[in-house]
Order: sequence, then C-alpha cells, then structure tokens
Amino acid sequence: MDTFKIKKGLGRGLSSLIGDTKVNTNINKLSITDLVRNKFQPRKNFDKENLEDLTNSIRERGIIQPIIVRESENNKNKYEIITGERRWIAAQNAGLHDVPVVITEANDLKSLEFAIVENVQRHDLNPIEEANGYQKLIGEFKYDHEKVAKFIGKSRSHISNCLRLLTLPKEVIELIETNKLSQGHAKVLVGLENALFVAKKIVEKRLSVRHAENLVRVFKIKKIPKYISKDPNLMQLESSLKDKTGLNIIIKNKRNNTGSISFEYKALDQLNRIIEVIKSNY
Repeated sequence: MDTFKIKKGLGRGLSSLIGDTKVNTNINKLSITDLVRNKFQPRKNFDKENLEDLTNSIRERGIIQPIIVRESENNKNKYEIITGERRWIAAQNAGLHDVPVVITEANDLKSLEFAIVENVQRHDLNPIEEANGYQKLIGEFKYDHEKVAKFIGKSRSHISNCLRLLTLPKEVIELIETNKLSQGHAKVLVGLENALFVAKKIVEKRLSVRHAENLVRVFKIKKIPKYISKDPNLMQLESSLKDKTGLNIIIKNKRNNTGSISFEYKALDQLNRIIEVIKSNY
C-alpha cells in the first residue's frame, strides 16, 4: 500500500481494515457520474462553509487523497463510495468530470466499518450520527458495546453514553443534529422527563454545560409516591401544567371535589415566578 497513504488513528484504523480486504492498489480515474453515495454513510449533514473551502481547494489543486469505492450491488456499472463522499460532493461543486479512486472488495459490514472509522477519525460526525453508526453495528451486525469500543478505539463508557443520546426526545435530537446543543449539554438531559423543556431553556439562555447541569438539578422531577391514586384526567392536567411551567405539580382532589394544588419549587427564583404569575392574573 505505497501508492497512497491511509490515516492511522483510532482502533484498528483504515489501514488495518484495508489490510483485511482485497484492494486494487492502482489509483484509477472514474467519472463523477459513475459513483453513488454509501448507503451506510453515517454522516448526514455536511458543513456548508467547510464544504465550500474544500471545493475551492479541489478547484485549485485537485483531489490529493483518492476516494475508496466498491462495486455497487444495486446500480450496474456504478461504484459505491466507501470513504470520501465529501470529496466527491466538493469535486462536483468544483466542476470536475472525473476523480481518483481506489477500488476495494468490501461487504456491507466492511463498508460501514470504513465509513465510521474515517468519520470518527476526522471528527466529522455530530454525536447523533456517531451514535447511529454504532447502533447499526449493534443492530444489523450483532456487535456489542465492548466490541464496538475495541473496534473504534474508544472506551466502552463513551460508546454507551453516545448510544444513550438516541433515547432523547426527537425534538432534542434535532437540536443536537443542528449543533444547537453540544454533546456535553445532551448528556445531562438523558433520562430527564422534561428534557425538551430544559433543552429549550439551554438554547434560549445559551447556557454553558456547567450551568446546564445546575439547571437540570433544579428541574429534576420527583416521582409521585405510589400510594397516591390518580384520576387520569387529573394526571393529564398535571402533565399539561408541568409542560407549561417546567415544575412538578401535584393536584389532590377529594370525592366532594375539594382539594389542593401544589407547585414544587427548588429555588427562590421559581417561587418568585409563581407568585408573580398569581399576582398578575388575580
């Protein structure tokens, strides 16, 4: 493998993966239209500014590192990109007609492994894309957390924490995907019942991770004691008020329709806010 360089880094590295496959070491030229994107590409979003910089670089100097491809199973006479999709897109934007490629034999698992390793090494994946890549290895190719960690070259706890992000509400995941929430912010939201409410507050107030952690401590919701029997309508009302205020609210209603409503606050500013709302409306 002396015709081009493959970056070594995390886990087994691309050079090790390539060593497991049959590779045509000659650098070929293929038409841009002969290539199709990798169906296992974990990366879904490409930074426009960085892509524009790469386009300008390719326009001036061409593509220095070849794109790694395999024969496409679904498109006859086409080649599926294993690594280098960003270079391929930038080459199209730069007006190139053909690109340098290295052709390798790789099954679906190997293709996914290639794509994940390259993107993780380049730090090109957002946390959700990274987690989805690991989930594919686990769900479709029977990897466990330990095997993923060993393969990628990261700790098992990193893999587990990354995968936990996928348990967050869809709206919170979208905030992470659009870089409105960092991975550090996202970690403190995992397991939080009102994660979306807190996430919006973090974005709105532009809180640091440390301040976000403090906010989460304030909004931690205690579970209602098991001995309290709740009417479904009251539970729905409590949930609605909780979503509106971000506070844990308990409504107790007796058979004669008398009772009480309590707002649980964990900081003086929350108490003051409740008082202000009541004063301004009554």
